[in-house]
Amino acid sequence: MTVWLARTIVLAFAALGLGIGSDGGVRAEDRPFGSANAARLVAELEALVGNPDGPPGVIVIIERGDDRAVYAAGLAEVGCTDADWRNCEGSPPDIDDHMRIASVSKAFSGAVALALVSEGALSLDSPIGDVLPDLPAAWHPVTLAQLLNHTSGLPDYTASPGFGQQVGANPAQSLPPGELLDFVTDQSLNFAPGSDYRYSNSDNLVVALMAEAVTGDTYPAVLQDIVFDPLGLTRTSLRTELALPTPVLHGYLVEGGSPPEDVTEFIAFGSLAWASGGIVSTPHDLNRFVRADVGGRLFGAAEHDAQFTFREDAASSPPGPGDNAVGLGLFRYRTACGDVYGHTGSILGYTQLIAATADGQTSITFSVNAQMGEDMFPALRRAQEAAVCLALAD
Repeated sequence: MTVWLARTIVLAFAALGLGIGSDGGVRAEDRPFGSANAARLVAELEALVGNPDGPPGVIVIIERGDDRAVYAAGLAEVGCTDADWRNCEGSPPDIDDHMRIASVSKAFSGAVALALVSEGALSLDSPIGDVLPDLPAAWHPVTLAQLLNHTSGLPDYTASPGFGQQVGANPAQSLPPGELLDFVTDQSLNFAPGSDYRYSNSDNLVVALMAEAVTGDTYPAVLQDIVFDPLGLTRTSLRTELALPTPVLHGYLVEGGSPPEDVTEFIAFGSLAWASGGIVSTPHDLNRFVRADVGGRLFGAAEHDAQFTFREDAASSPPGPGDNAVGLGLFRYRTACGDVYGHTGSILGYTQLIAATADGQTSITFSVNAQMGEDMFPALRRAQEAAVCLALAD
C-alpha cells in the first residue's frame, strides 16, 4: 500500500460520520453527516488531488452549528522531487496550517467597511473624493458600495503592464499601498460608476485606504480591532514578511505532471496584494470568520441587509460553485443543493473558498495548496458543490 493511498483511506472515516480533529487524530462528530453526500465529496477530493494538474493537497471544513467534520487528502508539504512525488512521505493539510487566503482577503475588507458604516464612520454612499481627495478626480464620484460590489469602474492595478514588470523583476520587494494604485492613477474609469460589473483588485485597496482615513489607524490595526480580536482569530494576520508562521500549508506551482515547485515564499503578497489578497490565515480561522461575516455578527442589521443586495451574473474570481451573484464584500453561490454566501480566492500557490448559510450557522471552508488553472475549474467547482451539498444535507 502506498503512503498516498494510506492517507486517502483516512477519508473513509469521514464518510462514516467521522472527522479529522485539530490534534491530527480521528474523532467522532457529535452528529454524523449524510453518508451519501460524504461519499460524493470524498470521491471528488480524491479526483482533484489525483489529477496531474491538481493540487498536492486539499482540506475541507464543514460545520453545522456545533458539529464539525474535516476532510483532508494529499500533502501539506511535498517532501521529495521524485517523478512519483504523490507517494512522498508527509502529512495531509491540517485545520491549523497557515496559508495565503488570496482574494478571500476582500471579504475581510468588506466586513471592516460594513462595521465602520454601522458605527457611522462611513456611509455606503460615501464617495472616494470626500474621504481620499488626493486620488484622481475621475475616481471621486465612486462610492464605498460600488467598491464593495466591483461596480466602481476602477482599473485593476494588477492588470497593468507596470505592475507586471515590477513583480517580474522584484517579486520579493514590498511596495506601499499608495504606490500600488500609482500603476493606474493615470487611467480613466472603465465605465460609469454603478453601470457595470468588473472584478478589480484596486477596489479593496481603496476600501482599506478609506478605513485608514476615517479611523486614523493603519489597516492591519483596523483589521485587528474590528475582526481579528472580536472573533479570536489568533492565527490570522496581514503580514509583509515572506515567511509564513508555522505550521504551514505549503503553496505550489503544478504544471504538466512535473514535481510541484514550492512558491510559498516567492512573492511579497502581503504588500503587493495587501487588502485585496495579502492576509494569511488557517482553515480553522477562516471557518470562524465566514460564519461571523455572513451571519452579520460584525455589524448591524441594516448593513447585513445591504450586504445581501445582489447583482446577478457577476462571478467571483475564480468562479465559485453554481450560479454566482455579487453583494457587498461577498458573493452568493446558488447550487443545486441550496444557496451559500462567501468568497473565493486564487493566488500563486493557493485556491480558496469560504461560504456559509445566511444565518452563519452552517459553513464550508475549502482550501487547496496550488493555484488552479481554468482547465481545473470544472473539477474544482464539482468538489466545492459536493461540499455545499454535504453541508446543506438534511
